[in-house]
Amino acid sequence: MYTYGYNPSRPRTPEANQQKGHGVIVTGIESDHRTGSFERTERMLDFALENEGYFSLQHANGDTVYTRNGSFHLSVEADGTYIVNGEGLYVLNEAGARIMVPFGVDTIEVDVNGAMRFLNNYELVGENTLGIFTFRNLHGLSAEGDGNFAQTPAAGERLPANNVVIRLGILEGSNVNLAEEMTRMIRTQRAFQLASRALTTADDMEGIANNMKR
Repeated sequence: MYTYGYNPSRPRTPEANQQKGHGVIVTGIESDHRTGSFERTERMLDFALENEGYFSLQHANGDTVYTRNGSFHLSVEADGTYIVNGEGLYVLNEAGARIMVPFGVDTIEVDVNGAMRFLNNYELVGENTLGIFTFRNLHGLSAEGDGNFAQTPAAGERLPANNVVIRLGILEGSNVNLAEEMTRMIRTQRAFQLASRALTTADDMEGIANNMKR
């Protein structure tokens, strides 16, 4: 049982702001930004990022968000064809503009650095560059859902992801280490059992003390 004692208007000191109680409590949830496993799909618009980096997308509210999910599609609209993600968010180039696909394109080539070439019957009809960025403090990014992150003051300045390598026709999967997580779960279960046993023992001892008084 915990009592929440934090007040934003007071200094963050043990006397003024803290959570008091006993047992287990969640202190925070962090995202693991390490590169996950790769799965080959052979789709022209499936991209995986090796090393540190994020694709930039235009959110529905107009803000820029960032993701490692490189499963993209074409969206044919009244003013042209754009590259979007699974939720319909526009993929942005390095200048922060939507990537428009020229009319009649049958092939899209992307090199390992994100440079895009649009071809029509092997003839070059346009070029662009994927906007891929990183941040000084990845743990400062704010999770926005659907695998998207937003920049915050804690994340620091947005920087070009110069060390990233794009893998074509591949998607990045989970980076969860199953063996490690199973070990942690077992350890947590054992800690819970120990705490439960200690609580039962303390209750028994208090019951004995109460009966002795009678």
